[in-house]
Amino acid sequence: MKYEAVIGLETHVQLKTKSKMFSSSSALYQSAPPNTLVDAVTLALPGTLPVVNKQAVKDAIAIGLALNCSIREITKFDRKQYTYPDLMKGYQISQFDEPICFGGHLDLPMTPPLKIRINRVHMEEDVARLIHIDGPEGGTMHSLMDVNRSGAPLMEIVTEPDMRTSDQVSLYISSLQQIIRYLGVGTANMEEGSFRCDANISVRESGTTELTTKVEVKNMNRLKAVTRAVDFEIERQIKKIESGEKIIQETRGWVDGDGITVSQRSKEESHDYRYFPEPDIPPLKIHKSWISEIKTKLPELPLTRKRRFENDLDLSTYDADLLTVQKDTADFFEEVVSHVPIKPSSSKNKFAKEAANWINGEISRYMNNNDVQSILKIPISSFKLAVLIEKFMNREINNNSAKKVFEIMWSSGKDPNDIVNDLNLNTVSDSETLSIVIEKIISNNPSAVTDFKSGKDSAIKYLMGQLMKETKGQADPKQSIEIIRSKLTA
Repeated sequence: MKYEAVIGLETHVQLKTKSKMFSSSSALYQSAPPNTLVDAVTLALPGTLPVVNKQAVKDAIAIGLALNCSIREITKFDRKQYTYPDLMKGYQISQFDEPICFGGHLDLPMTPPLKIRINRVHMEEDVARLIHIDGPEGGTMHSLMDVNRSGAPLMEIVTEPDMRTSDQVSLYISSLQQIIRYLGVGTANMEEGSFRCDANISVRESGTTELTTKVEVKNMNRLKAVTRAVDFEIERQIKKIESGEKIIQETRGWVDGDGITVSQRSKEESHDYRYFPEPDIPPLKIHKSWISEIKTKLPELPLTRKRRFENDLDLSTYDADLLTVQKDTADFFEEVVSHVPIKPSSSKNKFAKEAANWINGEISRYMNNNDVQSILKIPISSFKLAVLIEKFMNREINNNSAKKVFEIMWSSGKDPNDIVNDLNLNTVSDSETLSIVIEKIISNNPSAVTDFKSGKDSAIKYLMGQLMKETKGQADPKQSIEIIRSKLTA
């Protein structure tokens, strides 16, 4: 291609702390009535002083470590000056030249993996929320302000311009969301506004290394919106270049309904914000022992876990991907596998594969049909699922019976052994018993025998269906087919 895009992302991640970044008000604003989670600090009343939320600092360090960043031993806050209706103080407490985390990277799960460099992770406070009311003839008639969100703890994660396509952008966002959720520090939900992404996009001739004028794109509140906005902006810039027009450094907003970006304002530089050190908060000293303590408590991250499932349990990339999307699902899967007595690795891997099939198949389907958001909320314990899978793999019950047992377990929570015994679902696998029934069926269906002798293998399926009717679905399929074929051949 003649051109390539150069893309960097700035992602704002809201933390799940109980209180706000610099005050004691609750940060759980999502379902609160408007303007109820406020205090003197949030309202920026004269004489108020900010107090740093220690948990937010801890969460910032955890995010930095998960992104392979260095943690700064001395970090400070700064005032970022700008005037906007949703900014209560007329400035935002943020971090400028000494962010808490710097110099990391995130590996995208591609072949080969693509390393996205992390420039910095810095702490700041969120702003209030503006709700714009449209007039009867279009345009904004008036705006409402909800102060609840103001002061909520916010982490900004800034990448280097290492992405080239919207697919890479999408993969970066989903990978970062997974990490945030695995750490348990935030919901990373774009739709509710707790995970917001701005893209810096420029275009240059393929094969060149010089950076060209970039445009920042905002207002993307869904993953699909991000990819659409990136693709549109790349195409827009290419058209401008080819028509001889100059790319202007500016901030553009994504209009989802029209599928376009529109100019909002000229892009600010750092000097436009007139940063200076926050005088009311002294620099923070981050002790190495605290960093080490946080590091030891980090969970196994999704990409590492996915690779372990593939390498140690011989799962397919597809199965490992699905199991590791949510930490709770991966934890549940490992609990199921742990309930199996110690076996040779090959047997354990077969069980793990079967467990993955059930979790990615039946459980996922039942969760979707019943609007269950987390596997922790399903009415079947990991132990009971392990028992069901063992019975199925040992051919104590066949596939149809296993699904029937699962359905009853879901609706009642009963033990699979009790269900199998109560309904007499144990598989008929005794060869002598099966032989007697099969001989009877073959004798009663001479036309099927004739079809088999004339080369029609479908005769076996027909006789198998008759056997299942006779045994009420409890005949072991694999063993039964072998016996039918053997008797027909003889």
